Amino acid sequence: MTLKERLNADFKEAMKNKEKVRKDTISFVRAAIKQYEVDNREELDDAGIASILAKQVKMRKDALADFETAGRTDLLDAYNAEIKVLEEYMPKQLTDDEIMDVVKGAAAEIGVDAGSGKASMGKLMGAVMPKVKGVADGNNVKKAVEQFLG
Repeated sequence: MTLKERLNADFKEAMKNKEKVRKDTISFVRAAIKQYEVDNREELDDAGIASILAKQVKMRKDALADFETAGRTDLLDAYNAEIKVLEEYMPKQLTDDEIMDVVKGAAAEIGVDAGSGKASMGKLMGAVMPKVKGVADGNNVKKAVEQFLG
């Protein structure tokens, strides 16, 4: 079953079970997928859908800080629930240790030494990001690279 088929089936299931948050969240994702497909005149595969899911999660996580500052706990709870639903459809995310292993491997490939400072940051990020696309958050990768470069 493709990711798109799974989203459609889960949307119907959420409607039957009257799970409002789940239904609405899946509906938003389906709309974003459809919008992309219409705009670009191409059918998305699972990797493309995973990319859209990652953008949706990032968008919601970015908004959490604003809601916290404004004291909107109602929106915080709602967005956290939506993030939880979206993460069910995303590939398993790498742990911090796994990200660090990828960073060390990429550094060895391109000849960047540990503790070489921020000057190598862009070069190393450029080597690491394609390897962890869809399975690691960019902020976590940035922290690992900064830690490695020390």
